Amino acid sequence: MSALTTPAAGRLPGLDHLRALAISLVFLFHYRIFPHPEWLMEFGRFGWTGVDLFFVLSGYLISAQLLAEIARRGTISLRTYFIKRTLRILPAYLAVVAVYFLVPAFREREALPPLWKFLTFTQNFGLDLMHAGTFSHAWSLCVEEQFYLLLPLLLLVLLRFRVGKWAVVLLPALIGAGFVARLLSWYRGVVPSLATDHSWLEWYQYIYYPTYNRLDGLLMGIGIAALFHFRPQAAAQLGRYGNGLLLLGGAVLAGAYWLCFDAQAFGASIFGFPLVALGYGLLVAGAISPTSVLHKVESRVTARLAALSFAVYLTHKGVIHLTQEFFSAHGLAPDGNAMLLLCTGAVLAGALVMNNLLEQPMLRLRSRLLKRRPRIKQMEIAATGTFD
Repeated sequence: MSALTTPAAGRLPGLDHLRALAISLVFLFHYRIFPHPEWLMEFGRFGWTGVDLFFVLSGYLISAQLLAEIARRGTISLRTYFIKRTLRILPAYLAVVAVYFLVPAFREREALPPLWKFLTFTQNFGLDLMHAGTFSHAWSLCVEEQFYLLLPLLLLVLLRFRVGKWAVVLLPALIGAGFVARLLSWYRGVVPSLATDHSWLEWYQYIYYPTYNRLDGLLMGIGIAALFHFRPQAAAQLGRYGNGLLLLGGAVLAGAYWLCFDAQAFGASIFGFPLVALGYGLLVAGAISPTSVLHKVESRVTARLAALSFAVYLTHKGVIHLTQEFFSAHGLAPDGNAMLLLCTGAVLAGALVMNNLLEQPMLRLRSRLLKRRPRIKQMEIAATGTFD
């Protein structure tokens, strides 16, 4: 009987394919803010959902690892967890933040939000695209960092106070709270500006960026991991239909594309995010099923692009800006296909340099730190209860 697979089971090629898809969607969507070929305007319209796919992947991978540790040890080592997260995220992120603040030529727009918002991962609250839109895509990293901080603490609270039985209603409750939060954000933040020329700005500030409105993808990923952990027989049955899950996910995403054709309309703002999360959740469930084509077919191309995805995400806007500035000055049309290919190559080359010079050394350092036996007691909270 086929079962859904977990990160602990080894490398998952299906997730490499989805990471590659996610970063490709984001790249094409963001490229449209620069001079671009006319065909890209419609082709990249749905690319904003690449971030939601990253959310589902993060929710699944992080929660699956934490639940597996709880099952194995009865607790979560916060020391180990935060070493892993810190050395994976912060070095590359802080390096790019430094470039943005120290090298003005790298900026794709004129002004940056205050530095403290980047350092505290709170840039996604009150982000003003009109006056401080440079490095705006860091908003999603803020959401993920807040998630990385709160999830292990929430799991430890559930363990400590023996309230695991309430976890089964916690996910639906949080999803329902997301609908309420978006409704309140719509009527309090967007509706008063609908008759003005800057309603789009209010929509981004009040609907698109705040963490409490964008939890659907992360919760979907957690739900997939929880299904595998707490209901392995149901997961095994589900894993028999990997390709069916992929097809169903594609159908749901097609519906989401139709619903979100005008992403700033009421229906898309309230119901679009959970529908997108459901579609990508089905793709992730299919991708980790041994019966699916995504799981069976490995690709060096998607594996490499997946490995570079974080560096690409961090740097792509600045690199596109510099590349277009340089080649436009030498007579190449900025809105042509040739420029798009040059920018794509430049972004990948820049990501490769960052991955080799910064990300990989930090990952090796992480491995060395985790192998050491610290002389002081590990900072962890022992569990006195178990999930029901």
